[in-house]
Amino acid sequence: MSSSPRSLSRAVLALRDWQLRQWAVAGAGALLSALAVGVPTDVIPNPLFSRSAPVQWWNYPALAGTGVLAGLVLGTYVRPSSAPGTPDSPDGGRLGWLGGFLSFLAVGCPVCNKAVLLLLGTSGALSYWAPLQPLIAIASVALLAEAALRRLSAQSACPTSVSL
Repeated sequence: MSSSPRSLSRAVLALRDWQLRQWAVAGAGALLSALAVGVPTDVIPNPLFSRSAPVQWWNYPALAGTGVLAGLVLGTYVRPSSAPGTPDSPDGGRLGWLGGFLSFLAVGCPVCNKAVLLLLGTSGALSYWAPLQPLIAIASVALLAEAALRRLSAQSACPTSVSL
């Protein structure tokens, strides 16, 4: 992971230079990401989905972290209006996707996941999969944080603004 103090300071510099539309995409992306993970897993209560196992306390911070970090990653894909046509940095894209997917697995009901049920059965899902889910949530948030850090650091290291 590239979580060095230098890359962190570059990421903060990049965030300070963001325009309103980048922040708007990040905010909308955070909300949509949280809904995309929280609604089907029923961490966000809704009439469409249900859970066989109760929501755990750590599901909420994991969902919040996923939303915020996924929103930041999505915001890095918005080009500043002053720099049309600049190439996008590919750093962090795959990590962000993987982090979002792991988040879905982490906060989901352990006995509602068909693949886990098929592989482990109901007792295996509760005995083996459920205790792993908090660790998967941590890995998910770490991957999303790394993706955001890489993409933001790349924006700061190679600014896209054009001076007139």
